[in-house]
Amino acid sequence: MRYPSVAHGLIVGPIVVCSALVHSFHYPGHRRCRHVILKIAPQQLGEFETLNFVETQSRKVLLLDFLSERPVPFHNAWDMQKLILNSQTDRIASKEGLSQFAGNTSETKGTDTVMLLQHEPVYTLGTASDENFIIASDDTVPVVRMDRGGEVTYHGPGQLTIYPVLDLRGYKQDIHWYIRALEEATIRALARLGIVAHRQEGVTGVWVDDYKVAAFGVKCRKWVTMHGFAINVDEESLHHFGGIVACGLENRRVGCINQFLDKSVTVKDVADVVVSALEDVFMIEFLERDWQGST
Repeated sequence: MRYPSVAHGLIVGPIVVCSALVHSFHYPGHRRCRHVILKIAPQQLGEFETLNFVETQSRKVLLLDFLSERPVPFHNAWDMQKLILNSQTDRIASKEGLSQFAGNTSETKGTDTVMLLQHEPVYTLGTASDENFIIASDDTVPVVRMDRGGEVTYHGPGQLTIYPVLDLRGYKQDIHWYIRALEEATIRALARLGIVAHRQEGVTGVWVDDYKVAAFGVKCRKWVTMHGFAINVDEESLHHFGGIVACGLENRRVGCINQFLDKSVTVKDVADVVVSALEDVFMIEFLERDWQGST
């Protein structure tokens, strides 16, 4: 199949950080086709530095794994993130010295949490995104405007989506370091699958050869993160990228993990190595728990 030439940028609060795209799109059979010129500021990438904590046994983070369930509607996951983030900021505001890390009790409010899931197909727009960047809509994929910066992106089945809601006070209070740490965890995870992945100079993302396989976009409020990153695992995850102009670079292609493997892996297979890599990079230990909130 022909992979679309689009890519995603870094989203930090209301700021979109990526490079310029000047590209012409034509997708036969779609309702709309147009030429688009996208001009966006250059990125401030920062660098990844290894954390240095004496031990990780007390640095427990909740893991909410929804991969055994059907793909999650975007609004459901977004509402869950907001509840977790609000619980974190309430803990910070209380000034009672409560830990952001989970204990061995069932109490989970105000603690760092990571969500794993697949989404139902959806295009998401930031608060100031231009709907004209949805260039080939066939009305089968809903569009959601959400509380982040940036332009349109796509989520759907076949793609592993990870939403860390973390208080960066317990890691490094540097949003650019945080994005580089997420990239580092992704590169290490893919290495465990036998794939050599890498960054590309001047852009956010993880690449294999000339294909972007993982995209990153975050929001940070009071040093607590939300949103996160997505890794394209199988070809199903690529079907709707051709319908959008995502924040990206000309002549860069989107790919998936399985096009680089002789034996295909599942989204759950990729999630397992990503979880292990996140533990290594952030020096944490995951505690898997069921979702106790409501949306």
